[in-house]
Amino acid sequence: MADLPHSLLKFRATGSGSEPDRPLSVVVVGAGYWGPNLARNFHRSAEWELRAVCDLDTERAEALASLYGAAAFSSLDEVLDTVDVDAVAIATPARTHHHVALTALGAGKHVLVEKPLADHWDRGADMVATAEKRGLVLMADHTYCYTPAVQKMRALLAAGELGDILYVDSVRINLGLVQPDVDVFWDLAPHDLSILDYVLRDGLTPDTVSAHGADPLGTGRDCVGHLSFDLPYGAMAHIHVNWLSPTKIRQMVIGGTQRTLVWDDLNPQQRLSIYDRGVQLPARGSRSAADRRDAAISYRLGDTWSPALPEREALGQMVAEFAAAIREERPAATSGASALRVLGVLEATSRSLQDGGGKADVVPHDRMDGPGLFGRELMGGSLRQEAGA
Repeated sequence: MADLPHSLLKFRATGSGSEPDRPLSVVVVGAGYWGPNLARNFHRSAEWELRAVCDLDTERAEALASLYGAAAFSSLDEVLDTVDVDAVAIATPARTHHHVALTALGAGKHVLVEKPLADHWDRGADMVATAEKRGLVLMADHTYCYTPAVQKMRALLAAGELGDILYVDSVRINLGLVQPDVDVFWDLAPHDLSILDYVLRDGLTPDTVSAHGADPLGTGRDCVGHLSFDLPYGAMAHIHVNWLSPTKIRQMVIGGTQRTLVWDDLNPQQRLSIYDRGVQLPARGSRSAADRRDAAISYRLGDTWSPALPEREALGQMVAEFAAAIREERPAATSGASALRVLGVLEATSRSLQDGGGKADVVPHDRMDGPGLFGRELMGGSLRQEAGA
């Protein structure tokens, strides 16, 4: 199977998952901060049966498992030897993702991993390659991609509603939680990077990044940071992350030649706003660069509107997509390959910080492109239909 082209490679559902009328079974590994959210949504989903919870802290595992009538374990090996499951959902520290995922994949189980995919790109690439060779689904829990707002953003950009993208400006700041094992970039920026990989037509493919960080509290890791990188056609993206802000902001602005989109995740009445306003310049290709520079700038002042969005929990959509990818034998909408692109940017960010903010190369695209392992996937199944609705 490892030698088959990606287009012929079939993902297989193991155990009860091979029967469409029966729910898939899953074990959640990690009962700390994020694991309970995953357990709750797997339990609520008609597509899933939560059979086990695993955590090194046995009492914590038992407390969570008891809420949903699941079994509790302190070892994944014990789970795999004892309980018949189709999938393993990993909600443990990033440094453990590689080992836990390979254990699950080696046992023939589909895998869901919370962000980031791994603590190093090479380990993430090993996870993606192993899943593909074994014909299993490896999916990243990039939760924001399953929110109605981000789904709509993707649909609008795919339809060309904004025109050519000129810039992206994203802010994700709040007070705490200073993480013990990662800096603010690795903690918060994966959300914004995964959204950009999901909504931009060409995905997340910068050649270089530049990052500046600060550790004013002396914690040993950056608590405030700015990340920037180029987008196609001379555009740029900027991401601001901060653990020390007394106010919480979750906002992204995507400016285009036709319209500008503003996403404000903390405004439930108007999460998305589309502005028919901006700078009016001659169309690309209609004049030389010198003519464009000399052209008089005009401003377009049009209407502002906000699309109606359904109310639903993103994690519920995420676990449904995980089940659909397994049943339909296809990559998930937020596949391991997409998470690997995010991981490549994060590693380049760390190299830029070490270099005092200089430009750092992202993993070369020839290691990430192609029809199989690292190619950009199309959104599949129900999500594709919904985005086009």
